[in-house]
Amino acid sequence: MTVRGDAPRAEVGVIGGSGLYALLDEVTEVRVDTPYGPPSDALFLGEVAGRRVAFLPRHGRGHTLPPHRIDYRANLWALQALGVRQVFGPCAVGGLRPEYGPGTLLVPDQFVDRTSGRVQTFYDGQPLPDGSVPEVVHVPMADPYCPAGRRAALDAAAAAAWGPVDGGTLVVIEGPRFSTRAESRWFSASGWSVVGMTGHPEAALARELALCYSTLALVTDHDAGVVAGEGVTQAEVLKVFAGNVDRLRTVLFKAIELLPVDRDCVCSHALDGLTTGLPGVPGA
Repeated sequence: MTVRGDAPRAEVGVIGGSGLYALLDEVTEVRVDTPYGPPSDALFLGEVAGRRVAFLPRHGRGHTLPPHRIDYRANLWALQALGVRQVFGPCAVGGLRPEYGPGTLLVPDQFVDRTSGRVQTFYDGQPLPDGSVPEVVHVPMADPYCPAGRRAALDAAAAAAWGPVDGGTLVVIEGPRFSTRAESRWFSASGWSVVGMTGHPEAALARELALCYSTLALVTDHDAGVVAGEGVTQAEVLKVFAGNVDRLRTVLFKAIELLPVDRDCVCSHALDGLTTGLPGVPGA
């Protein structure tokens, strides 16, 4: 459905990764139209720790969308259209260091974009369906993740006795294939921590809408060039992720509880003084 004034609302969004399709128990299913087409799936609205939460399956509930075909703009737009201002984007990743083995939880503070061809901005000078053309806007991205969201995620993981890695760089590749050994060794030699396929442009688009965005990166495998072996397989990734879903759910629920209700972080001020021309977006 198109979002109306009487549509269900949410304040926190969770964009679920591989194997994480049913985060909330009692939900209202809402379909949202966006200027960029439909999001990956319906949004599922429920309550966690007294806060209204919207869960969106990143790949669709049947895992039908590979990373390069996800409409990241539609996903972020749909969340903000329901009132969401704070977003968690958990994802499955490969470890680029021997000590980051399967089951490690890392809360990155940086990312490196190694994707190609993905639309990564709302401000591309193209007209919207109503004929309006958004202003060209350049948002700051030196620190791409919300400091308040990262703090909540780290504290939640510590409370669950899941000693998280505080900080590190997530390198995002195009996919859907996994890395070659040479690529993996290159990423590791560059000092990067983990490798995934969905963290960009998610974080950048969230910042362009002045949304708070943080990710929890669950290591499901050692990437191809880090240790000896045959290399990672899809079955291995899904098995490890499935084995940690309940744990991740507990951490996410606690992190949502720990998020500040009132925002005053760099994300919330990303569009201060700018005219975006995007309807419903702060600064417009």
